[in-house]
Amino acid sequence: MNAPSPSVVAFWEARRHDSPDLPDAVPPAWAFGATPDHADALLDLVLAGVKDGTASSLWDHEAAGEPLPEAGEYSIVLDGADEPRAVLVTTDVRIVPFDRVSAEHARAEGEGDRTLDYWRAAHERYWREHSENPRGWAPDMPVVCERFRVLWPEETDGPGSPTP
Repeated sequence: MNAPSPSVVAFWEARRHDSPDLPDAVPPAWAFGATPDHADALLDLVLAGVKDGTASSLWDHEAAGEPLPEAGEYSIVLDGADEPRAVLVTTDVRIVPFDRVSAEHARAEGEGDRTLDYWRAAHERYWREHSENPRGWAPDMPVVCERFRVLWPEETDGPGSPTP
């Protein structure tokens, strides 16, 4: 894993100044999606309180040598320009076959019309086009279904509020 950028380090230091109970170590920083526009659109859903779930391919984690998310873990979410914008804490992680992802999880991801049909079509397309492993997509592929809670910005801050 690469060292965090100076903007991520400064962002985490500011969050720790506001909430000293946060750990010293800078957590992983990452963006949703595969393109800057997709990252911004999904981040907007998080900041609006619509999205509190995400999914990733277990095969992609394995191919990239990335650890799986764990409940209680913090992360910094980047926007499409790789700038830090939010702090999340993972609340639940489950690995399920693609064709067994629940309608409730599809709703939690907040995308499209929030239905399971939309989720399946969008995620199949995503993994066919952007998978980091040679297997790509399969109807029974293992999917890492993650739920999270936004710690910062606080709900009262909301999108468009000035950063302290």
